[in-house]
Amino acid sequence: MIGRLIDKLVFGLILVIALQLPQLADHYQQFLAGLYASTQWQVEGYEATAKEYHYADAEAMIARHQQNEEPSVRADAEQKVQTIALYKELTQGLVMFNTGNLFEKTAYMFNPVRFDYLEKTVSNFKPGIPLTASGIGFGVVVALVVHYLGSIPFILWARRRKRQRLARAN
Repeated sequence: MIGRLIDKLVFGLILVIALQLPQLADHYQQFLAGLYASTQWQVEGYEATAKEYHYADAEAMIARHQQNEEPSVRADAEQKVQTIALYKELTQGLVMFNTGNLFEKTAYMFNPVRFDYLEKTVSNFKPGIPLTASGIGFGVVVALVVHYLGSIPFILWARRRKRQRLARAN
């Protein structure tokens, strides 16, 4: 009886934690969207500068600046290359968040390469319950899977004990 109560409490705890993942994904998407907008503004500025000074595009201007003799101009060009690479990465991330399912979003968020984004998102995260059917369904499915996987050792142990008792009785 106490074992079943503990089992239900553990499942409830896992469910509450699993229901946070859709909320976290929404917060993470908002973080990415803000970073994307900021980076897009910078990249558009590079494009405008390139156009103003008659370069084919920002990448042609940056390539020219990388050849400059002045070290500060080359360093600035490298920063621009990194910003454009970040912009492309954020574009792919937002496309995935706009079209992907919660499992894909979770895998994207917990990728070690983007762990700093997750840390920043979690620092402003407020727990809640998702208000979408897919969010609640995701939480329930994850909770059931985690609970079942966590219960397997106990189930096997109980079966072994039962077999041993039956063997002793015979």
